[in-house]
Amino acid sequence: MATDAIVEVVGVRKRFGEKEILKGVDLDVPRGRITTIIGGSGSGKSVLVKHIIGLLKPDEGEVRFEGQDICRLGARALASVRRNFGMLFQHSALFDSMTVEDNIAFPLVEHTSLSGRKIRDIVREKLEVLGMAGIERQFPSELSGGMRKRVGLARAIVLSPKVIIYDEPTTGLDPIMTQNVDQMIKEAEKKFNVTSVVISHDMASTFRISDHIAVIHEGRIVEHGSGDEILRSSNDYVRRFLAAASSPHRAGLAAGGDA
Repeated sequence: MATDAIVEVVGVRKRFGEKEILKGVDLDVPRGRITTIIGGSGSGKSVLVKHIIGLLKPDEGEVRFEGQDICRLGARALASVRRNFGMLFQHSALFDSMTVEDNIAFPLVEHTSLSGRKIRDIVREKLEVLGMAGIERQFPSELSGGMRKRVGLARAIVLSPKVIIYDEPTTGLDPIMTQNVDQMIKEAEKKFNVTSVVISHDMASTFRISDHIAVIHEGRIVEHGSGDEILRSSNDYVRRFLAAASSPHRAGLAAGGDA
């Protein structure tokens, strides 16, 4: 195990029917850092993340969390490991009929036996840390897009996870809002002492926030390293991907990986 890796993916393969999606993925996620996974549409990013959080089991290989292969765990032990992961979905996935307080409290109600008063205290604490004190009684429809993202983050960290997964957090956002979300991710890393795993198509955002970048193509990690190392990559697919991503029309962004 790499000494600074909180998650290790080792030789993971996954097939659905006749189609092999992951073809021997190896990836270390450094503890306390921001790792961004990039690649064309259908390259296996989402399937890889589902393995990391234990929603899927590989046909071959291992997924280790803090050195333990979670693929061998029973349902109860796996559920316990999953509590170490928080997830911020692409569109925040808040419950429109619930207040901000109830949205954030939902994981605590579902997974703990804490009193209502203690839960409210925790919710207020998370909102204060994220700069949103006093909005507990509002509904998602009353919030701006950026505030909804922060409420989604508050819900993702309310169980004090060690890893937060961000699923395309800047999709559909304007440049200013994108920078605000980038700042939120970096602040969360420091304020909550968490490891972050980001799935992204946004190259500007990726290079702004990432300590470590992994490029997945046709079911394999074809390059990984710092932003500078990725930019200097000699891998043909990585060079084409970055060139397409930086072009005005983003032509061919998903080249070679549409499964």
